[in-house]
Amino acid sequence: MPTNEPALTLYSHPLASYCWKVLVALYETGTPFRSALIEGMPKAHPTLSGFWPIGKMPLLHDAARDKAVPETTIIIEYLQQYYPGSVRLIPEQPALQLDVRLWDRFFDLYVHTPMQKLVTDRMRPDDRKDPAGVDEARATLDTAYAMLEKRMAAQTWAVGDDFTLADCSAMPALFYAEAVHPFSETHPALARYFDRLTGRPSARRTIREAQPFFHWFPFHEALNPRFTSPDF
Repeated sequence: MPTNEPALTLYSHPLASYCWKVLVALYETGTPFRSALIEGMPKAHPTLSGFWPIGKMPLLHDAARDKAVPETTIIIEYLQQYYPGSVRLIPEQPALQLDVRLWDRFFDLYVHTPMQKLVTDRMRPDDRKDPAGVDEARATLDTAYAMLEKRMAAQTWAVGDDFTLADCSAMPALFYAEAVHPFSETHPALARYFDRLTGRPSARRTIREAQPFFHWFPFHEALNPRFTSPDF
């Protein structure tokens, strides 16, 4: 591999919400990497499926260590362990580490997952829609929003005073959730947190890179116009 080429390659797509989580982390820490665009079904991509037969993106490949790293949280943990950047996304204090990992899982499981349920259901034909599953997903989001409203009324970031892995997880989950099941008008503290998240340079860069693809998002008409503006 030429010495001027980054060791890290991220297999991803600019529109994919879970890819955003890792992109925010990479841009936040200033870690050099090469981007490999995955178009179409990830499982059909021979390199990606060769590294990880589950066929989900993003996936990080480290040529220096000949290592393929799947799953967003593990990728960010791996980056901190082997490619520490300009900031720590997982704090040194053990108690804070547990809180960061808890809220990372919270955003993935109770905001990101039900948000994706609403997105995928909209893409289904009418005879295959899942209204009961949609209702359950909306109820989960309502519970999550209420918990986050209480939590974010008292702090700036998800855990402690610094931007962490948990905030990397929060940004894409809340970005797309605001379009599919809005929270800003009913949860002011959560809305202010969302504004702080999307104001980060790492988040703004990630959103700008996705703009050419927003028309593919099934709820694209519900995106806030400020995010689709070329001036964002």
